[in-house]
Amino acid sequence: MNNDPELSGKYLGTITKDFVKVSNTLKEASYQLRKRQISDYPIFPVCKIDQPIGQLLMSKMQAKGDWNVYFSMLEEFQQRKLIDDDKEEGFKQTFKDPEEFCCLFVVDAHFTNFVYIPYPDDDEENDELI
Repeated sequence: MNNDPELSGKYLGTITKDFVKVSNTLKEASYQLRKRQISDYPIFPVCKIDQPIGQLLMSKMQAKGDWNVYFSMLEEFQQRKLIDDDKEEGFKQTFKDPEEFCCLFVVDAHFTNFVYIPYPDDDEENDELI
């Protein structure tokens, strides 16, 4: 598995295209996880196939896109040893404001990494399915 931190524009385009469709749902899920004090660090794994991290939030069929969307949090990543305890502080320092950015964990054959994408402005059309 290649874990290249640089995401090509074409690759990012496929993620962004799906993200725009589900961004309101992800923003609300992030808000609920933080409001209910479940986690201050919501993470949304996205993958084209089924994967075991997190709980399925929206399948690619539901979203009419290419990516399945899951919800998770820093604590699960630590339990699964995807983020070592000694890396927790570094992760928290680089974690972007969850009011403004969505933390995606992209899992694909050619790329596995965290990607932060800003939520669209509230007046932009998205979540047409929900």
